[in-house]
Amino acid sequence: MKRDRLIRRLTLAPYGTWAALFIVVPLVFVAYYAFTDNSFRFTLSNITRFFTTTSSVTDEAGTREVHTYLLIFWRSLKLAVISTVICLLMGYPLAYIISRAPERTQTLIITFIMIPMWMNFLIRTYAWMTILQDTGILNNFLAAIGLPRVKIIGTETAVVIGMVYDYFPYMVLPLYSVMAKLDVKLLEAARDLGCSGWGVLKRVIFPLSLPGVLNGVTMVLIPSISTFYISQKLGDGKFFLIGDAIEGQYTANNLHFAAAIAFILMVILLVCMALLRRFVDKTPEGGAL
Repeated sequence: MKRDRLIRRLTLAPYGTWAALFIVVPLVFVAYYAFTDNSFRFTLSNITRFFTTTSSVTDEAGTREVHTYLLIFWRSLKLAVISTVICLLMGYPLAYIISRAPERTQTLIITFIMIPMWMNFLIRTYAWMTILQDTGILNNFLAAIGLPRVKIIGTETAVVIGMVYDYFPYMVLPLYSVMAKLDVKLLEAARDLGCSGWGVLKRVIFPLSLPGVLNGVTMVLIPSISTFYISQKLGDGKFFLIGDAIEGQYTANNLHFAAAIAFILMVILLVCMALLRRFVDKTPEGGAL
């Protein structure tokens, strides 16, 4: 037994070291900077500044907009939630279809889903700029078939499209990994007992796939709410999100306030994820027909 425990600890040691160096230590530094001033003395001013001060952004037309940081956060949360919901609505049925397909077909579809992730994030974003801009591929196609051009670039719609495209695989893969392990006999038993297709989904498939839903929502929501490059390029600099606020403060060498914004965002997300996970844990498991 002692030997097994020693082997297990040695096996986990590389991961533990990696997690300590690249997860725990950076978070400690973020918290340290958030609660200190430029002289590294303890202060709460960085935290209170987030709730009391405003930030301004000037667009290409010279219009200067003033936002409270809370308003910036709520706008970021709104777009992130919309993107996450769209990813979930599209990814859930796709993940189920993949999980029920033959093994070779599963591998092929997963490969197609992952191919865009092999390209650089910036290249993918620039590609969507080429598609959505006023003289881009989409508008040229609409003009060619006699339809009016549409204004997408520089809108919230463009930002949501970019988020969904970039983070969609992070929703599909956790869902697929859970659904692929579902016992087909449970689905057959539900149908044999007279459960409709909707009833099987509601009472068996969805409750058993909730861990995948939670992981997918987490992996899409967190990067979506903190992104800044997508909003800068596809939003044409007109949408100042919380990621832009952090990046702007960092660029201006206001490291302590940038860390405070990141720390507050991290705490809010951790609380939301904890509440969501608690809700999932309290949800009865599938199979109750």
